Amino acid sequence: MNRPAPPPADDELHALVDGHLAPERRAEVEDAAAHDPALAAQVAAWRVQRDALRRLHGELLDEPIPSALMSALDRNRPGQARQASWMRWGGMAAGVLVAFGAGWLGNAQWSAQRAAPVQLAKAPAMREFVHDASIAHAVYAPEKRHPVEVAGTEQQHLVQWLSKRLDKPLKVPDLTAMGYTLVGGRLLPGESGARAQFMFEDSAGERVTLYIGTLDSQAAGTPASRETAFRFASEGPVPSFYWVDQGFGYAVAGKLPRDILLKLATLAYRDLS
Repeated sequence: MNRPAPPPADDELHALVDGHLAPERRAEVEDAAAHDPALAAQVAAWRVQRDALRRLHGELLDEPIPSALMSALDRNRPGQARQASWMRWGGMAAGVLVAFGAGWLGNAQWSAQRAAPVQLAKAPAMREFVHDASIAHAVYAPEKRHPVEVAGTEQQHLVQWLSKRLDKPLKVPDLTAMGYTLVGGRLLPGESGARAQFMFEDSAGERVTLYIGTLDSQAAGTPASRETAFRFASEGPVPSFYWVDQGFGYAVAGKLPRDILLKLATLAYRDLS
């Protein structure tokens, strides 16, 4: 009897995204993703991240590995293992460098452009939250058949379900003044618990999402996490306006002009506060 293939590990999913997975395993991993929506969403999100990083810093992929990294490896690994590792994972190392460079430059640009809210901008949990909101929009907003888990026609059930999972009474903001109606919503994973995404659409089919979730306990105790002032983020694949209120983060994301996105975020904030 044939034994079922093992579920794909994270390193295999990364290898699939980067095109480095062995052909005999690739078909099995792709089949697993095809039958697991959460797994498919994770792969899609990583592909969005990969493409965004390559567009931002593609030139780094051809750069030699910095001597500082090589020296660190020399100090901690035997010679043969070191050589085999770099031969096998050289492409992944380049990807890490791109990700590191993008994160460092993004933080530098944020600090230069947003010097006033430095405390909030430097909070790692908040940066991760806003990035996750952007990725979630980029993954699900283009979907034609399955953009949400629960349709807007079941709004009461949707709100009750997500409120229970986030352990917080939630509410769907009314964005009809801007021409946007509720498509529906879905449950998403987060670093510190469940997160919710509500999706809205206008008559032209343009979509905007509201992403809600708690921050980790350490970040939730900081003064920055209790701020309600809006902040604009453009580092991810989709721009967003976000705010934090009593340990909960909110992000309105969409491929829209900044002024329109701000009006939608303002409507959402007024309705939710």
